[in-house]
Amino acid sequence: MAKVKPFRGVRPPRELAAKVASRPYDVLNSEEARSEAEGNDMSLYHIIKPEIDFAPGTDEHDPKVYERAVANYHAFKDQGWLVQDDKDHYYIYAQTMNGRTQYGFVIGANVDDYLNGVIKKHELTRRDKEEDRMKHVRAQNANIEPVFFAFPDNEVLSDIIKTVTTGEPEYDFTADDGFGHHFWVIDDDEMIKTITAEFDKMPALYIADGHHRTAAAALVGAEKAKNNPRHNGDEEYNYFLAVAFPASHLKIIDYNRVVKDLNGLSPAEFLEKLSKNFEVLDKGTLPYRPTRLHEFSLYLEDHWYSLVPRPGTYDPTDPIGVLDVTISSDLILRDILGITDLRSDKRIDFVGGIRGLDELKRRVDSGEMAMALALYPVSMDQLMTIADTGNIMPPKTTWFEPKLRSGLIIHELD
Repeated sequence: MAKVKPFRGVRPPRELAAKVASRPYDVLNSEEARSEAEGNDMSLYHIIKPEIDFAPGTDEHDPKVYERAVANYHAFKDQGWLVQDDKDHYYIYAQTMNGRTQYGFVIGANVDDYLNGVIKKHELTRRDKEEDRMKHVRAQNANIEPVFFAFPDNEVLSDIIKTVTTGEPEYDFTADDGFGHHFWVIDDDEMIKTITAEFDKMPALYIADGHHRTAAAALVGAEKAKNNPRHNGDEEYNYFLAVAFPASHLKIIDYNRVVKDLNGLSPAEFLEKLSKNFEVLDKGTLPYRPTRLHEFSLYLEDHWYSLVPRPGTYDPTDPIGVLDVTISSDLILRDILGITDLRSDKRIDFVGGIRGLDELKRRVDSGEMAMALALYPVSMDQLMTIADTGNIMPPKTTWFEPKLRSGLIIHELD
């Protein structure tokens, strides 16, 4: 069962929340962070992207950059830009995009739950990326940025969300990207006990986004336990910062592909090879989006095509093989274009659906890419089934939007 706890969050005063909050560290590069933080000493980028405080080109992995992150974190607290709550709380964090709002609980998630598989993953992690994030957690002795979880819908917790969010939010602002962010502090002790008890009934939590941050946070917690001769399991480092949303609140958007060349084929030859395993329909010059599972949208030479795999080309009983990302990877990218490793092949790139079909068209029309492939999004049910069966999704399968804003809440490990 999932073990969670409330905690004493470190967070900005109400009037500073919008200035402190930032996008997550991994959705922008150093120069973009430098630009967004310009003129704002309170921006969390000074803590999560501290290379911006050095000359352009400074290696973000330089030891002095980690040292600056720690110094900046302490300075933020000294200045009163971040303040620790005086008691343990749960919190509700909501995000609004395109008129739709999703509500999540800010929790302390349990390290052992991750190590024992109660917190389930659907993607592989790379040790080098884990180690980079572990350095940040070790240096700060804190989880500066939350990870993004899902949990099976729960009526009691849904009622708590409704009750709490009728009150005035602690934070309520719209970021520069147009996404709304809303935050409530849960102060009622009985409600806090109920939240803990309801999560304790759940057989699993699911990582939606932030696999490397989750691994890093859990591994640092395990390190601290191993190095503490008086470890008893109740220490704060046994938990890490997460925002957990009811699965029905979340919507995965498409994660699309662009490819540099047609592997020596002419466009006509490429379409002919596609027709072996797909029904290919020319949809004209206007952008065409897949309308259902097992339909793909191809953009090639100023035309959009619908691709539907023919019966017998995939195994509908295989939880991985039935995924559109697997079908397209096997039947198009591997068999026709010769792309076998999505993680390392330089001929392919990936475009989050938040950027729209126009971005696919732009990259092909510019001559940078030869073709684009738009996929129908994976469902939360598919994601949870794959995690439950111990399977791992292929790379670049899921894209969640909006991303969690960093800086609204921090969890210290002692």
